[in-house]
Amino acid sequence: QVQLVESGGGLVQPGGSLRLSCAVSGLTFRLYTMSWYRQAPGKERELVAVITKGGGTKNYADSVKGRFTISRDDGKNNVLLKMDSLKPEDTAVYYCKAAWNSVCWGKGFLVTDSS
Repeated sequence: QVQLVESGGGLVQPGGSLRLSCAVSGLTFRLYTMSWYRQAPGKERELVAVITKGGGTKNYADSVKGRFTISRDDGKNNVLLKMDSLKPEDTAVYYCKAAWNSVCWGKGFLVTDSS
């Protein structure tokens, strides 16, 4: 059974940092391109960051470029999203996605504004 479980979110404090983690099981993690998406209230889900298998290529949405960093640990089967210089508009439900010969999603984790 494939599982993607997001954790590590919390309150967005402007200028602060958070780290999200996605623990993956039930698939050959190293073969999958991993991504983080987010969906803010009333908006469509958007791609935040993507990292290819092996970590050779990383891409970011313009809105987070220079502030967020995606990384992966193939030994631990997880993907991380380090979020720095947080803004209120970063408030959203964050989802982890695995894609290769199948596409799998986590259930999402809320990162909300502290105000």
